[in-house]
Parts: sequence; C-alpha cells; structure tokens
Amino acid sequence: MPTLHFQVDGGGKLALDVQRLIIAGWTGRDAGAVRHHIRELEAIGVRPPTVVPCFYPLAASLLSTDDVLEVPRDDSSGEIEFVLLQGSAAQGLYIGVGSDHTDRKVEAYDVTVSKQMCGKPVGTGLWRFDEVADHWDALVMRCWRMRDGQRELYQEGAVTSLLDPRELIRRLTGEDALPAGTAMFCGTQAVIGELGHGDAFEVELHDPVRQRTLRHAYRVHSLAVAA
Repeated sequence: MPTLHFQVDGGGKLALDVQRLIIAGWTGRDAGAVRHHIRELEAIGVRPPTVVPCFYPLAASLLSTDDVLEVPRDDSSGEIEFVLLQGSAAQGLYIGVGSDHTDRKVEAYDVTVSKQMCGKPVGTGLWRFDEVADHWDALVMRCWRMRDGQRELYQEGAVTSLLDPRELIRRLTGEDALPAGTAMFCGTQAVIGELGHGDAFEVELHDPVRQRTLRHAYRVHSLAVAA
C-alpha cells in the first residue's frame, strides 16, 4: 500500500497509508444530470449502469501525487473529482482534489478495467472535512484541459450537482465513517465540449466562504505501444 504525503491547510504535514481506493460513479443528486453523464459515456459505447451510485474498488497503488501520468496511447482523459481521505480515528476525515483519469477506449467494453488502466492523480493539499461541512454546498469544482497548446475550461460546476459526501459514505459502508486508510473519489461534472484526451489537466476545488482553493496539475505522457 502506498504512503502518500500531504499538507493539511492550517494543520501541518500528514503521512497517510492508503489501504483502499474507491471510485464512486454516477453520484449526481439530480437524476437528469446523471442521465446526461450516462449519455456522454453511451456516445462512446459505454453501457449504462444497472444501479446508481456504484462503487468501483481499485488497487490503492494507483493513487499518486506525481505531476506526470504515464498512460498507453492517447485514449484516456481526466476529470475533476473531490476526494475523501480517511485517517485514523484521531486524525479524522480530509477532503482533497483529484482526477479520475480513465482509458476511454477500454471503458467502452469494461468500465472497471478502464479505471484500473490509469493512475489516479491527487493533489498534496488537504482540508479537514469538518472545516467545510457546514457550508459544503458552496464549494465549486473546475477542470482545465491542455490540448495542442490550448488551455480551455473542460468542466465547471458546484458540488450541489453531486451527492453529499456524508451520504456517499453511508451508501458505501452503511455507517457514518469510512474505514481508516480509505481514499474515495466522489463523482465529477459534465464535460464542456468534447470528452477526450488532453496533454495536461488542471483540477481545483474552490471554497468561496473561506476564500481558499485546492489545486493539482499534471502532464499526460502517452507511452509508445506496439501495434
């Protein structure tokens, strides 16, 4: 299991042993928005889910704070997600920002395998969840994609489009807390324009109440794969 090192805003450094990585999918609060995202994926051949939300268990070793992500070919893309990270009982729950980078070609025939194909970037900055819990719905998610030298806004939306993280925790565990050492990506926003590959991605989670922002940026390096 990886040990990742973070900086907690106002709270010093945190070394977290990640034992479990979960990707929560189709987590929209609004059924219409969920159907919109499902149609985005159906357009590239992805079969719709049988139940929502759904939870994909992945290898914890996929989680990375690196600023370069190596992927096979140019068939993958990132997407903004807020990330829950559960420390020990004494440490509590943290919120971060990451990208559920996914192989879109493989996704067309197996969603779980497609998510295992790529590392999962996450930023090194964290907030304590209890510092945003009382104004959670004010937070805003954004993602920019760099392609052919052009930086464009790729996703933008309020967290109100997604299930509250406390509700996701209950749906996953049946309890009010995640097991210690768990990291969970909690859903994304609709894409602005075309879904697809980028040379780099930047993701951010902005808190307008406390006037602070979590950010992470990474470059995508496509490996040469023999035909």
